[in-house]
Amino acid sequence: MTKIDLITGILGAGKTTFLRKYASYFIQQGYKIAILENDFGAVNIDMMLLQDLKSENCQLEMITGGCDADCHKRRFKTKLISLGMQHFDRIMIEPSGIFDMDEFFDILYESPLDKWFEIGSILGIIPAELDNSLSEQMRYLLASESACCGRLILSKLNAIKQTDFKHLPEKISNNLNQMLSEIQCNRFFQPEDFFVKNWENFTNQDYFDFSCAGYSHASYVKKFHIDNLKSEVHYFMHVGIPENQIAKIINAIMQDSNCGIIFRLKGSLPISDNKWLKINATKEKIDISPVPDGQAVLIVMGDSIHTEYIYNYIKSVNINPDFVFI
Repeated sequence: MTKIDLITGILGAGKTTFLRKYASYFIQQGYKIAILENDFGAVNIDMMLLQDLKSENCQLEMITGGCDADCHKRRFKTKLISLGMQHFDRIMIEPSGIFDMDEFFDILYESPLDKWFEIGSILGIIPAELDNSLSEQMRYLLASESACCGRLILSKLNAIKQTDFKHLPEKISNNLNQMLSEIQCNRFFQPEDFFVKNWENFTNQDYFDFSCAGYSHASYVKKFHIDNLKSEVHYFMHVGIPENQIAKIINAIMQDSNCGIIFRLKGSLPISDNKWLKINATKEKIDISPVPDGQAVLIVMGDSIHTEYIYNYIKSVNINPDFVFI
């Protein structure tokens, strides 16, 4: 049977960055793998950021939105049936940061998928700077996604002092266990459940251990239905911003509370000579780096987003007459 790994984490946790490293390990070991980007959004920037992994040993697939949760579930199952017929060694799924874990389990227990696939590892990516300032809905999402994980991997450790590493697992486990108690979950994490190591220093043994982490069956109360979550994703299409203005505008949007509670802003923008820049921003850090190809779009994710403010920021420097947001 083909093993399927699920990489969970809230918006901006670092799922795609981890997935690149994890998938590269399997490719280097000679495995034939597939990566499935399972997103409710209309545009999947993360898929663009994985394009360089595409090869004879690595197939990239995606499911995008434009439908309700039931339709999305059907598309998810159809895509897995297609992948099941191709006999991969391992399949890795990166869902949206807004994801109902029951969808994953329900689909894999249905025929014929239950005869083709087995769950390998469910890995949770948890930001090292996690605190109690998340909204109620984001606390629910983080708790419900983490409850089933076989291993929790801390991200964004570069922002944390090395001397603080020792205390991180206890601090974050206390925060996460409080969130789990809010949904009456029977899971309780210990500090040793967290993997604390700078990602640049991951070894093949680390990746092998992740692949054997397994998962947990955990029960909890569903405080929100996936269709009713107020966490939002907005798409600003056909964006053209002069290169010397990009960092300034992105920073202004991220720091202006009038724009809403923004967890992450990502996308890609064209610059001169048919070149592109990848944008990946949180309040703590803005990463702008070159990529070989892209799509002129900025995607804003968060709670209570005020699109009119973001629109005005972009419009003030935009040079593409087709600029629009959806």
